[in-house]
Amino acid sequence: MTLHVMGRATRPDPSVEREIGPPLVSALMQDEPLIFELDCWHKTGVDFPDQIFGSDRDDSDLAGLTRGAPLRLPGLSEPEAVRHYVRLSQKNHAIDLALYPLGSCTMKHNPRLNEKLARLPGFIDLHPLQPVSSVQGALKVMDRLAHWLKTLTGMPAVALSPRAGAHGELCGLLTMRAAHEARGDARKTVLVPTSAHGTNPATAALAGYQVREIAQTTDGRVDIADLAAKLDADVAAVMVTNPNTCGLFEREVIEIARLTHAAGAYFYCDGANFNAIVGRVRPGDLGVDAMHINLHKTFSTPHGGGGPGAGPVVLSAALAPYAPTPWLVDDGVHLALIEHADGAASAALGRMSAFHGQMGMYVRALAYMMSHGADGLRQVAQDAVLNANYVKARLGGVISAAFPDGPCMHEALFDDAWLEGSGVTTLDFAKAMIDVGFHPMTMYFPLVVHGAMLIEPTETEPRRELDRFCDAVLDLAGAVKAGNVERFKGAPFHAPLRRLDETRAARTPKLRWTPVD
Repeated sequence: MTLHVMGRATRPDPSVEREIGPPLVSALMQDEPLIFELDCWHKTGVDFPDQIFGSDRDDSDLAGLTRGAPLRLPGLSEPEAVRHYVRLSQKNHAIDLALYPLGSCTMKHNPRLNEKLARLPGFIDLHPLQPVSSVQGALKVMDRLAHWLKTLTGMPAVALSPRAGAHGELCGLLTMRAAHEARGDARKTVLVPTSAHGTNPATAALAGYQVREIAQTTDGRVDIADLAAKLDADVAAVMVTNPNTCGLFEREVIEIARLTHAAGAYFYCDGANFNAIVGRVRPGDLGVDAMHINLHKTFSTPHGGGGPGAGPVVLSAALAPYAPTPWLVDDGVHLALIEHADGAASAALGRMSAFHGQMGMYVRALAYMMSHGADGLRQVAQDAVLNANYVKARLGGVISAAFPDGPCMHEALFDDAWLEGSGVTTLDFAKAMIDVGFHPMTMYFPLVVHGAMLIEPTETEPRRELDRFCDAVLDLAGAVKAGNVERFKGAPFHAPLRRLDETRAARTPKLRWTPVD
């Protein structure tokens, strides 16, 4: 078994190999070079006739543009091409393979029904420049999606155009800034808890605000006293995730809203964890002014490798007039997208993107809502919370829970206190997860917990899969307690590549292949 570290072939330590045992799946984990590194430059899997356009073709109009050197593109036969891409597909963990325990990411199953509907010709063949009269069905889907987003959140307005969660955050803060400026109140500060998603302070800074941190209590929630002390006339907004990144519900959320509004500020809720409360709690009833909804987290649309994404933002009545355009309106005859209310200038932001959102994500999300119904969406939240607490209960007696008192919400958070003195770190443990067939949990986040291990099973996992995962974690934990440090320090042993130098991989990545003459 040849392993690689930063592109250099190495052999595993034989003593480690013997102690751990033979790699059970190494035969399926075949190394695969880049397609350009395959020895296939002088062949092709397709035969073309010498004159593909006929013998009477006139090349005189090419004006010397005929290629004089080879393209240097690899040529593969059909089985070589198929095997190359199949081998590449085996190098990534996937939700279709096993539980994907990344906390905060909500790696849930995407029903194939949603995918089938999104690929219907009437949706997949749409073009953003089509006449509005030819896309009435698509606008109706958007209108129904907007209706259910408002119904589920208890908010009177929604902006569909934001492309993802962070874009939604920016939409919410820019809407708040527009509302403040409309009354001549140019505030400069946004308050963010210590446990917030990293995008919260980053988005506030991008929107031109200064960021101040709100402290956290020992039970993992917003410190109300610290919040009250920092709420002054310069605070434009408070950004709180609820349930928060520690997997806990902010019990004082109504008080947070009251204090925020009393100071003349707006309450922004990061809705990344809405799947933990959908159908059970309406954020509008809690005093929220704006909240983005990650459709992939709550309503099962695919995670994109940078896209496609969708992060609709629901808005309170105070912020609705400042929502970005275009607005979807129904005049009783047909649906339309307009830039201004009643055809006149308004205080709206204008467009945040050239076109109105991601149609494929809208279709998938609405299909998920309609296939579940109100009772089914309530069960989504209940099952997400049940599964997380099951994981916490099974693992909590062996690995240390960060907040052991009381139940968690949709994710279970553990720390590294139980690893102290073992010689094994959170990173070592996570890498060993790969050897037992699971993607590692989220590591070292949230930062308020030392050596954090954040696990989110989601509502789409049955008990059997939860047990498979917990059994694997407990087996590794037993190896830690038995002092088998070598099982962790070199892990992963049974993956296509060995552990990378993560600092060099981040700072000096190899992003380009250079041919050798």
